[in-house]
Amino acid sequence: MTGKLDIDHLRQWIGRSTEATDIVTAQLVKGLRATLFQDVGEPRTGDAAPFTVHWCLAQPVFPMSMLGPDGHPTRGGFLPPVPLPRRMWAGGEIEFLQPLCVGDESTRTSRIADVQVKSGSTGTLCFVSVEHSISSPRGTAIRERQDIVYREMTGSAPAGAKAAPPPPQAQHRETHVSDPVLLFRYSALTFNGHRIHYDRDYVTEVEGYPGLIFHGPLQAALIIEMAAKLRGGKAPKKFTYRGVQPLFEGTKFSINANETEAGLELWTANAEGQPTMKGTAVW
Repeated sequence: MTGKLDIDHLRQWIGRSTEATDIVTAQLVKGLRATLFQDVGEPRTGDAAPFTVHWCLAQPVFPMSMLGPDGHPTRGGFLPPVPLPRRMWAGGEIEFLQPLCVGDESTRTSRIADVQVKSGSTGTLCFVSVEHSISSPRGTAIRERQDIVYREMTGSAPAGAKAAPPPPQAQHRETHVSDPVLLFRYSALTFNGHRIHYDRDYVTEVEGYPGLIFHGPLQAALIIEMAAKLRGGKAPKKFTYRGVQPLFEGTKFSINANETEAGLELWTANAEGQPTMKGTAVW
């Protein structure tokens, strides 16, 4: 799907809002803990959930007849109908005010905050910023801004790309494998039908990538959990992050952190040590 990009039309979506409610169940918490390489345990009512459990809650549900060729819902509902075929999370910012716990009824209120068009090395880019407020029975738990990027169907790397710089050194590091089962599990937990994460034929033959793509939110979730672990289990007051380049299936990847005067500098990296997502956390 590629058509003329009418920014004035797309900006009419700014200010649109929606609300959805869900319950943090013990089964969801077990599944998310397992996917984030944590001890699964037997979560009970009142136990704190992983910090990014809200990305698994109250996800939009559409019939199969309303899905587009990429597995996402057809465009033009809450999100503006951007006529560029590739869609990914570009980054965002999260404020953690209090944890969500097993048994909580959580409500997410979402609002389109901005729509911008830019030109990049891969062509036209359209950024849609969405603000979310997630509440529990105890009040507001999380405030968040998500930046979604839409782009043209070009190669996964721009022609004439510069040689990668030496990988950064990390004071703290964890390593895992980007297994296709891991990607499938996170897609299932978040009810994410985007085919780039599980359909190898689609992602290689249609979108032109070399393999399945690791979810941006999953990278961010792993970074946040590592940051909290380095601060005695306490979530940062604010976490700001952005995607740098895709991370693909079948390779080792690392979660990294360096101490700074303000907090932590964090990133995920591919098998070559090159960052794929960068973030900062402050307490």
